[in-house]
Amino acid sequence: MSQLYILKIKVIKDHLDDLNHVNNVQYLIWSQEIAKAHWQKINNKINVEGVWMVRGHEVQYRLGAFLNDEIRIETHVKKIKGPLSLRIVEFYNNKTGQLIVSCKTQWCWINPASRKPMNVPTKIQDLFIKEKASF
Repeated sequence: MSQLYILKIKVIKDHLDDLNHVNNVQYLIWSQEIAKAHWQKINNKINVEGVWMVRGHEVQYRLGAFLNDEIRIETHVKKIKGPLSLRIVEFYNNKTGQLIVSCKTQWCWINPASRKPMNVPTKIQDLFIKEKASF
């Protein structure tokens, strides 16, 4: 079972595109922000050396979000194997509960000095997920 981390955001004008809905790129920004916040919460408990780097994003846009909507962002790490982790971020309309956007991001755990991948330490895996799965 994965540890769930949740944030809420109210859509402001700066989040909108020319069609007056949340800009597609904004969801990637929020995905990275919540991943960073979740990681900082975890790392405060263990304080390990290492850096997460993105390998790729897969985003599915389902519904639009508009000015003043409240969005609930939920994230968890679904899988970890070797240096790789798969993080899921889902965006919901907080009022209706409808899924707006889902994002899967593959992250790689990097040695900060050498910039080379290294296996995710067990203590990190244990804090992120209870069951480890293969990719």
